[in-house]
Formats: sequence, structure tokens, C-alpha cells
Amino acid sequence: MSLWRRPSGIYESHIMVDGVRYRKSTGTSIKRLAERIDQKNQEELLAKRFQVEEHAFDPGMKFAELVTRFLAAGSKPWHRERLKVVLPYFAGMEIGHISKSVVDRYRAHRHSEKKVTESTINHDLQCLRHILYWAVDQGFLPENPLKRLKLEKPRRKKRPVMSLEDEARLLQAAAPHLQKIIICALDTGMRRGEILSQLWQDVDFSRRLLYVTRSKTAGGESREIPLTKKLFELLSKERKPEGLIFTFDDKPIRQLKTGWKAALRRAKLRYYRFKDLRSSFNSRLIEAGVIKDVRKELMGHSRNEDTNDLLQPH
Repeated sequence: MSLWRRPSGIYESHIMVDGVRYRKSTGTSIKRLAERIDQKNQEELLAKRFQVEEHAFDPGMKFAELVTRFLAAGSKPWHRERLKVVLPYFAGMEIGHISKSVVDRYRAHRHSEKKVTESTINHDLQCLRHILYWAVDQGFLPENPLKRLKLEKPRRKKRPVMSLEDEARLLQAAAPHLQKIIICALDTGMRRGEILSQLWQDVDFSRRLLYVTRSKTAGGESREIPLTKKLFELLSKERKPEGLIFTFDDKPIRQLKTGWKAALRRAKLRYYRFKDLRSSFNSRLIEAGVIKDVRKELMGHSRNEDTNDLLQPH
């Protein structure tokens, strides 16, 4: 027992750390209270002994300062991108004053600035909520005020399905490195990030399978996608023992926006998003009679996600 009672009745905390005895008065004669104080004294001494960093409870911290600490601790590109919009609005606000009513005002502000979808604003708020959870973990806040925030349900939009004619025109107009990426997207339904990070080591030519190991699905589980004849022949001609499959001048490809827009312009096509290639893959599976569970598996949808069964007339 580390508590000692003085003749005066006041309890004193005696704690041994590395052979050194630390004595400190609890300031109380109530044993139960003294035990709690003694426990706190032990925790403080151990924290100093092992150089545990302690963060002070600070709901008055400005959001801008919190973001600075958050970014310094390491963050994902997605958070940094969303913060370009979120930070200017919340920068001078105390984190303890961020609430659901403040979020409602932010939503109205975003709609007043420019035409944005509810999905876009939901992404902003998911980023904000994530940073506030981090603040709770660091001890700056007692709890996340947005932990039960209900996000607006976005309106489901029909997305254009690329016809075979448009596909042929786009491939003819696209740069060689982009052609291969387009074929992969249309024949596998993979996301852009998955395609650009795909490795030769994850292609099984003997079984004609492509293993998606950098999946966005819940838990990051991998999946297998059968290679179409077109994609199998393309990869067979380019086959390498290792490294990234899709490169430009043997260097990783970071973004496709410029080449994609140029290809659409040269092909004189209506505007498609690169993501619409994924939707087109899904729609072609529907037309081929592939059941929903198989489509979800091939496309890497989580169990709670749903594939869009609606086709856009084209």
C-alpha cells in the first residue's frame, strides 16, 4: 500500500519509481478520496518516467491549430484535399464550439457559394468529423460533437453508359498509355487509384486472373477479377516480372485529368467522367445477366454499398 496516514489524519502518497521514493500529501483525511489522488500521482510519475506525451484538455483551441497538429501527425491526401474547403470556414472557430447547428450553417454556406452536391458536402463533413475524433483521441476534447451527425442522403443520379461506338472513338483518340488504362477500367470496373497502383506481380497469367490488392473496400480486402480476352492480350504483350503495370515513360502516373479531357475533345464526345467507365462496366454486367452479388464482388463494393442498377439511355 502506498498511502500513509500522518498523525494529523492527512493521507500521504508514497510511490517508488526506479528505487526512488516520492512523497506527496493528498491533502485529505478521507481514505477513498486519498486513494484516487494516490492513483493519479502514480500515473503522473509513470508518465514522466516513460516520457509519455500528455495533451491538455483544450476545447478552446482554434480549429486551425488543431489542423496543424493533425497534419503534423500524418494525414492522407484525401484529408488535405478536403481541408482546402473546410479549413477556411472553421479556422478561427474554437473546437469546443463546433456543433451540429454550426454544421447546418456550413452546409447552407457551401450551397450559397456555388452549386455543389450533397455528396460533396458529406465528404467535407466526414473529414471534419474525422479530425474531431482525432482531437478526442489526443485529449483535446471529451467527446466528438459530430459523432451522431446524420449526413444528407445524396440523390442518386443516372450515370451515362459508354457505348461501344464511343469506346472505339475514345480509344482511337487517347494517348497510348491512356488507351491501356481505359481498356483496363472498362474490362475490370476497377477504380482509378486501384488501376494506377496495380503491380505485375498481382497478375496470374496462367489462371487469367488479376488480383486487386490495393482495394478501397472495407477492411482493405483484396479481390480477384477474371481477365477479358482483350485485357489478357494487352497485358501479355507488355508483360514484365515486377513493378507498376501502367506508367508513362517508366514513371508512375499520378493523375489522368489532362490526358482524359484531351482524348474526349479529340474524339468529339460528350463529357464522361473517368469514373463513368466503372459504371459502364457494371451496366454491361447487368446486360449480360450477371447477378448483383457477383457484380458487387467484382467491383469491390463493401457489404453496405450498392451497385447502381439504373441504366442511363445513351
